[in-house]
Amino acid sequence: MDGKRLDIALIGSKFMGRAHSNAWMKVGKFFDLPADPVMHTIAARNPQELHRFAARWGWQNTTTDWRLVIENPEIDLVDIGVPNHVHAELALAALEAGRNVACEKPLADTLDHARVMYQAAKKARKSKTFVWYNYRRCPAVALAHQIVREGRLGKIYHVRAFYLQDWAGPDAPLIWRFRGDVAGSGSLGDLCAHSIDTARFITGQEITEIDGAIMETFIKERVIPGSYGGEISGKGGKSTGKKGKSTVDDAVLFLARFAGGAVATFEATRLATGYKNGNKIEIHGERGGLRFNFENMNELEWYDATYEPRLQGWAKINVTNGGVGHPWAAAWWPTAHILGYEHSFINMAADICLALCNRKPVVPLPDFADAWETQKVLYAVTQSAKNRCPIKMKEIK
Repeated sequence: MDGKRLDIALIGSKFMGRAHSNAWMKVGKFFDLPADPVMHTIAARNPQELHRFAARWGWQNTTTDWRLVIENPEIDLVDIGVPNHVHAELALAALEAGRNVACEKPLADTLDHARVMYQAAKKARKSKTFVWYNYRRCPAVALAHQIVREGRLGKIYHVRAFYLQDWAGPDAPLIWRFRGDVAGSGSLGDLCAHSIDTARFITGQEITEIDGAIMETFIKERVIPGSYGGEISGKGGKSTGKKGKSTVDDAVLFLARFAGGAVATFEATRLATGYKNGNKIEIHGERGGLRFNFENMNELEWYDATYEPRLQGWAKINVTNGGVGHPWAAAWWPTAHILGYEHSFINMAADICLALCNRKPVVPLPDFADAWETQKVLYAVTQSAKNRCPIKMKEIK
């Protein structure tokens, strides 16, 4: 980092590769940053696809060898956007080389891999780490975090979070997201990890206990695609007609307790017929309540129980007014000219750039230590479901 530019390298060119590339391409155009992010190098396996991807998304250089990215002293930040089972290998190499690292969520496929990443980040004092829990960067979620920090909910009683999609029906092929050896888990790590992080972020509290969990795989076998790849669109290459085992959960439900005494329910599935991206959270406290639904991502619902009863009711806040301090809104459009999914990544890219330049982000960024706390919850849920028993978080090291 020469003080005027931040050289970014991205590993991965599929779904998250596009989301991250768009963020790095746009962030300097909308945010006034202390250093300009430069899209230095993109690394991926397929050279033909890679060159097209780089030309389309604005990367200056390409390589099929991710090690060359990590070893390049020009690179300030290594952005990891590949499947979960290789997060640890790439992140550890990058930290050892002295790079700053941004990693897709969840932190890793397994607790052991996540622990090693967390410990390596602690030792690499000169390197900063980030994890792409991008829903923190929705203005409504950030405002909810600010409202709770201001004490407007008072004591929190209950958290209710669920993340529901319907794309993974019987016709969806056996892409990597259905392979436990690659993904680590299914709806738990893919969807519920976001819900756990969002709940921890908004409340400012850690989960202390999992009181019970259910994990179920409804579709035991899926058609093997003709070529490796595919994403949540269901595209995975021409079908071979052969089937393989799906080794992840299709649905998860669990009960939890927070450090401040609140109780919580979490649910996630990719088989909720009729839901396309129902990422919802409700938080209820002694003085008020909050509700957020990502399918209406520009709105935060707020209930103020301190009003006299005849005036109480759910208010819907359009969180797009930069003039009143809605998070990130001042960088974007006039009030009520709404944002979309991609803006959560751009907002996060802006905050990463601030953090790399030793400036304060709009709201806290998740680093490896933060994401380690969510990873422990994922593990506790699997153990609770497997053994049909409560799990105290303090028992997980």
